[in-house]
Amino acid sequence: MSGYHAIDMHCDTLMKAYLNQGDTADIYEMPEADIDLKRLVSGGAMAQFLAIFMIPQVVYSEYLHRDPIPEETYIAGCRQVFENTLKRYPDLAARACNADDVERNFKAGKFSAILTMEDGVAVHDDMKNLDRYYQMGVRALSLTWNFENCIGFPNSKDPEIMAKGLKPFGIEAIKHMQDIGMLVDVSHLSDGGFWDCVKYCTKPFVATHSNCRALSPHTRNMTDDMIKALGKAGGVMGINFGPEFLNESPENKNSTIERMVAMAQHEKELAGVDVIAIGTDFDGIEGNLEVNGPDKMHLLCDALIRGGFSTADVEKIMCGNVLRVMKEAVK
Repeated sequence: MSGYHAIDMHCDTLMKAYLNQGDTADIYEMPEADIDLKRLVSGGAMAQFLAIFMIPQVVYSEYLHRDPIPEETYIAGCRQVFENTLKRYPDLAARACNADDVERNFKAGKFSAILTMEDGVAVHDDMKNLDRYYQMGVRALSLTWNFENCIGFPNSKDPEIMAKGLKPFGIEAIKHMQDIGMLVDVSHLSDGGFWDCVKYCTKPFVATHSNCRALSPHTRNMTDDMIKALGKAGGVMGINFGPEFLNESPENKNSTIERMVAMAQHEKELAGVDVIAIGTDFDGIEGNLEVNGPDKMHLLCDALIRGGFSTADVEKIMCGNVLRVMKEAVK
């Protein structure tokens, strides 16, 4: 284990635990997953954003081969897995809703679990739902996944869709999120939607799990101009460990530390080290992962040092930058 302590802004582990074991599950030990509490603690992790990924119909049918779970049942089930973990392992983990909680837990020798949500589809054009999720402990919301919803439009290979911005409700939603202290997450969003966030956000926003489009042309990644704008807004982008977001060719299924360092170097050149963070997308990605769990994060830290980053830089990348954004934008 290195002397660095990571805050990872995105994983889909709650979904995996709930689908496999139901609402009695916890995430303490999950050999079938990329992440579990045991490995987070052994790897010295400071905090993990644990997403409730809103599974679309097409994913249920084509990938999971099962009938859809009713939305509210699914949200409650994933949240219950989160709560079970905290209740059963109070000496190891504690809830965090803001940066002060994370720092307090860390000083007490505990890992912080932060509840998030991926895809604003569950907001259903109703600001009261945002308030309800906030009261549940959700502190970051990915505005879209890969389909249009009430907030806006997704990343797309279709230039017309990619150019579309936030819907009128979406603009009001991001303003409300920033008022109540919920992070606006632009990963998966259309380019037009991103530029609306630049225009309307008054506090830092984030791309929890997105890389550089100049190095890997996936539409989920961010252009150089977007990275510069995100940095200027005080936001961060989490390095995604998925091969399709790291490599030039979608045929390359290898997730290598070399490519992660290249992403970080490119981001630093464009917007400075303060824009770089970690957003592994563990349990939502596949391939040959060189860093295949939080207990291997030290390998990336060592490689960043070899790649020209200072120890202070690596501390910012691993946790400091996210803590700064949370202090400014999360209540």
